[in-house]
Amino acid sequence: MRIVSIVGLIGFAALANAEIYELPPEGFDVIGSVSTITVRHEDTLIDIARRHGLGYEDIVRANPGVSIWVPGEGTEVVLPTQYVLPPGPREGVVLNLAEYRMYYYPKAKAGEPAYVMTYPISIGRMDWETPLGSTKVIAKARNPTWYPPQSVLDEHEADGDPLPRIVPPGPENPPGAFAMRLGLPGY
Repeated sequence: MRIVSIVGLIGFAALANAEIYELPPEGFDVIGSVSTITVRHEDTLIDIARRHGLGYEDIVRANPGVSIWVPGEGTEVVLPTQYVLPPGPREGVVLNLAEYRMYYYPKAKAGEPAYVMTYPISIGRMDWETPLGSTKVIAKARNPTWYPPQSVLDEHEADGDPLPRIVPPGPENPPGAFAMRLGLPGY
């Protein structure tokens, strides 16, 4: 399993959908539980995933044979909201690339229990190498502007889908509503 402490420029558009769990005692690594819900007429698996802090891969793998776009009213859908905490220190931000999930361990206040928040993430394209290692957040941005790298501009141009050199904040902006710049070159 490949685990990193922090990687890349991460967009946090779905922060409101975090799953929050009290940290289990030392030696116990499982949080959450698997549950099911009954699909309403208007639901898609994507809608359900967003409401429950799940990623695309999470919901699809847990529900083989269920249509992503029209799961069907009354269909029972599995919510895979049980996780094994990644090994290592339980502090800061930890990305588990194998499960496309981020774990955030905020500092506990004196006399209060410690918590972990978990979010679905995306790691970009499968053929791009995701850098591994520990780093620090050097800048945070709300509603960031995106400057596509030259390689992405060239690729889109070759496909007949040119991109602007600057993508302002909004729904077409890949980083989403929040971004963190890391202490890794280019990230």
